[in-house]
Amino acid sequence: MIASLDHLTPGQKLRAALAAETPLQVVGTINAYHARMAERVGYKAIYLSGGGVAAGSLGIPDLGISTIDDVLTDVRRITDICDLPLLVDADTGFGGAFGVARSIRSLIKAGAAGCHIEDQVSAKRCGHRPGKAIVPSEEMVDRIKAAVDARTDAGFVIMARTDALASEGLEAALARADACIEAGADMVFPEAVTELAQYTAFAERTRAPILANITEFGSTPLFTLDELRSAGVSLALYPLSAFRAMNAAALNVYQHIRADGTQANVVDTMQTRTELYDYLGYHAYEDKLDELFAQDKT
Repeated sequence: MIASLDHLTPGQKLRAALAAETPLQVVGTINAYHARMAERVGYKAIYLSGGGVAAGSLGIPDLGISTIDDVLTDVRRITDICDLPLLVDADTGFGGAFGVARSIRSLIKAGAAGCHIEDQVSAKRCGHRPGKAIVPSEEMVDRIKAAVDARTDAGFVIMARTDALASEGLEAALARADACIEAGADMVFPEAVTELAQYTAFAERTRAPILANITEFGSTPLFTLDELRSAGVSLALYPLSAFRAMNAAALNVYQHIRADGTQANVVDTMQTRTELYDYLGYHAYEDKLDELFAQDKT
């Protein structure tokens, strides 16, 4: 992390990153090691997906089963080791007004830079699946009001996600975004967008930073940064790209070891021990052990 940013809170760091890069690329990091790699590559912000927590940490679908404590476990592991600002998927807020407030305070204490809260019902579904149900606009506004009221760090980013586009259309989704901004949300996350012009409509209507969820195998095309920039998008999110690639690679290795009786045929697909140690800073830990506990040989 740049030294001049060390005095900033995580939320302030996220806002600074947004000011420095447009659209700000926010890459999903499923665990602390991925966060270290993303930081080394040069990203200015990272993301923890609720679907990633459910699938990667718990082995269950993203259907409102995981809890705020499940999310916080992964948040703490990432923020303990990585200085990049972490945006967190807070699903529907994990409860009513007091549950939302607890979630916000807990995320801030755990070192998160911000979160998004959505307008689906508590028994939520993936934003790119059919059959989504959303709460009335007034209930979503109450979630945002509760989140803003609970914020103990003014820099912490509260982002309003709306899934209304798929079921109620653009105008209804825009109206929800307006209401959330009026209630105190800092940014807007319209889910399952299918056209660049829809992002433009959100940007022009709300005058707030707009996040584009560029997730694979969903409703949203894999728009380029230039395309998103032209549409007024402020943040480009890649929530599970590395996770999907990691899963495919792991399955390939498991299949080859089982079929071949050796991993020799897939070694060239693996990160080497040397590379792993490099990203972990392994040798610095060994040097510290030597410094502290090496026997005096004199």
